[in-house]
Amino acid sequence: MYAISLGEDGAELRPLEVWHAPELLANMDRGRDFIGRHIGLPDVVTDLEAARAYLRSYADKRAADAGSLHGIWLDGKLAGGLLFRVWDTPGGVCEAGCWLEPEASGRGLVTRGMRVLLDWAFDERGMHRVEWFASVANEGSLNVARRLGMTREGVLRENYPHRGVRTDTEIWAVLAPEWREARARGGHNDH
Repeated sequence: MYAISLGEDGAELRPLEVWHAPELLANMDRGRDFIGRHIGLPDVVTDLEAARAYLRSYADKRAADAGSLHGIWLDGKLAGGLLFRVWDTPGGVCEAGCWLEPEASGRGLVTRGMRVLLDWAFDERGMHRVEWFASVANEGSLNVARRLGMTREGVLRENYPHRGVRTDTEIWAVLAPEWREARARGGHNDH
C-alpha cells in the first residue's frame, strides 16, 4: 500500500486498515481524553473489537465508494487519522475530518495530510466541494480549516450531542476552483 511522506519530520500518510486495530486502540489510549474533548471517536474505540469494528466500517465505506480512512504515522507510530466521513461521488460533495493524539498536535500534520487528500479528492476523483465540521470550541480544527483556505459558512447551533451536552458546530468548506487557485498561487501555509 501507499506511504506518502508529509515532510522531513518522518511523518507519513498511509491507509488505516482493519489489521491496524491494535495500533488504533493504542492511539486512542494515548490520546483518549485529548481527542475526546470534541469528538466521540474515543467513546467508540474502547477495546480491540471496537477498533476492528470501526476500521471495518471504513473498509466497507471504501468498498462502496462512500468514505475512507487514512492514518498519520510519526516515527513509525500511529499518531492520528484523516478521513472522508461522507463521500458523495454523484453530488461531488464530501466531508473531511481528523484526530490527533496530543504529542502530535501543533506540527501541521493534519494540514499537510489533508492537502494530499484534497488534491486527490479534487484532481483525481472530481469532487467539487469538501466540507469540514468542527466544534466552535475546537480551535485546532478551526485553524486547520483556515490554513486549508476554507470559508466559514456558518454555525449549526446545538446540533451535536457530545457526552451529554449539545454543542455548536462551525461548518467550513472549500470548492475545487478555490483549491486550485490557492495551490497555483502557492497560498498554502502549514503553520
